[in-house]
Amino acid sequence: MRRPELARGALLVLCGYCLFIGFVAVAAPHTFYDDFPFLAHWVDKLPPYNGHLITDVGGLYIGFAVVVGLAAWRLQRDLVIAACAGFLTVSVPHLLFHVTHLDGFSAVEGSAELAALASLLIPPIVALWASTPIARVP
Repeated sequence: MRRPELARGALLVLCGYCLFIGFVAVAAPHTFYDDFPFLAHWVDKLPPYNGHLITDVGGLYIGFAVVVGLAAWRLQRDLVIAACAGFLTVSVPHLLFHVTHLDGFSAVEGSAELAALASLLIPPIVALWASTPIARVP
């Protein structure tokens, strides 16, 4: 691998994010809806509240954390690719949804939300790059 420690670090950042989102959404769905992130109230600007949907999403993030955590632990290229591709497959449409749904957000809030969501694309891309095999020169 090109940079296994970088791949592992990026995957662990992603795993931590998934665990945080997942456990907050599962353990306290109404709080997640009302206050996320950190009392900034981004989620409640997209009503209506649906506790079932939020706990399901939380469970999915915890599931992602398991897969990403396993990829960080094992650092097998195929597992890293699968974990990162799965996360990106969810994260890109999620970002695009929020790009087109900024009503009710101030310019600062909207920019912060989009920056936060866009920053989530960085760890899987870094992990993919860092786990690429080193080309051997003949």
